[in-house]
Amino acid sequence: MPEIRNYTLNFGPQHPAAHGVLRLVLEMDGEVIVRSDPHIGLLHRATEKLAETKPYNQCLPYMDRLDYVSMMCNEHAYSLAVERLLGIEAPERAQYIRVMFDEITRILNHLMWIGTHALDVGAMTMFLYAFREREDLMDCYEAVSGARLHAAYYRPGGVYRDLPDVMPRVENNRFRNAAEVNRLNSNRGGSLLDFIEDFTQRFPTYVDEYETLLTDNRIWKQRTVGIAEVSPERAMALGFTGPMLRGSGVEWDLRKKQPYAVYDKVEFDIPVGVNGDCYDRYLVRMEEMRQSNCIIKQCVTWLRENSGPIMVDNHKFAPPSRKAMKEEMEGLIHHFKFFSEGYCPAPGEVYAAVEAPKGEFGVYAVSDGANKPYRLKLRAPGFAHIAAMDEMTKGHMLADVVAVIGTMDVVFGEIDR
Repeated sequence: MPEIRNYTLNFGPQHPAAHGVLRLVLEMDGEVIVRSDPHIGLLHRATEKLAETKPYNQCLPYMDRLDYVSMMCNEHAYSLAVERLLGIEAPERAQYIRVMFDEITRILNHLMWIGTHALDVGAMTMFLYAFREREDLMDCYEAVSGARLHAAYYRPGGVYRDLPDVMPRVENNRFRNAAEVNRLNSNRGGSLLDFIEDFTQRFPTYVDEYETLLTDNRIWKQRTVGIAEVSPERAMALGFTGPMLRGSGVEWDLRKKQPYAVYDKVEFDIPVGVNGDCYDRYLVRMEEMRQSNCIIKQCVTWLRENSGPIMVDNHKFAPPSRKAMKEEMEGLIHHFKFFSEGYCPAPGEVYAAVEAPKGEFGVYAVSDGANKPYRLKLRAPGFAHIAAMDEMTKGHMLADVVAVIGTMDVVFGEIDR
């Protein structure tokens, strides 16, 4: 009688559904997963170590490169950590701008997630729909920071600059005819806030379109209902946060439970799942996009009615204006000293966490009184989620591994750091 032998299969890292450089070593009994062993470290960039060699105000751009589809949320956590070390607080207008862009970032993240998750399990159209809306929100990033991806817009003490009064317009080129350019510019005649407000009015209809494509789709439900079920107790034991935890029915959201910035001044609900499967996590994220849209609307209304500073009024922690730097010797010296040496927080340690789109993103910083962090440790939500890969895939089929990776919404910049 021949001996029954399991197969060992390499899944990734060069795989379109691996979402980064994930290597899974799968032990399989036919097409059923017996064991799943995630191998990480193929992208390691030593972000935490690099941060210890740079002044505090030069570390911020590294945060964008961690979870590179949740850029400003990462910046927010780092800015909060440095502000707590320095004992300062960003002005109220800066906090509303941060909250607005945190939620824009959440929508950006979830659009990327639903586009790629649906593509992984065989739905092509969803990807094209999601990227249509991402373009508008990327234009908002570009309007405030000049960059579409790695914004480096937040600063310890506030934000880089106030919201622009003019929204950049699409220019004529050989790839677009005049009618197309006029259509794209139809909602760009006013300020950035006008453009964002127009987007918030259109967006719920788009989410309805996504749900029409997927929510009751027979194939989508066959691929996600009952797949990778995680109980509430097990989700907490595994260190799940964000939609992975809320999909299992645990109502935990740092924006409500440990409010930061001005989240205690805006109204929104926390969507939770029931069964803790891939389908519930999908529904949670879809509702989160609607709630984010609601928060953005409230921020736009407040920002229209209230002006004020967007940076702390303290020369130790804020650079001079461009005008002062260009025209005054003291301003030039201040600028040079600020960006070359930075500032020296008092010795101490602090932990700051935000509700990033993927879960709790935390920054643990230790200061020894120098202008560089003595130690910087990042708490990446995806790291805890990927550790549950074996438990979530065991007993499922090979095709379900792709759905599980998609439902985790992993990005390897933050996992490998």
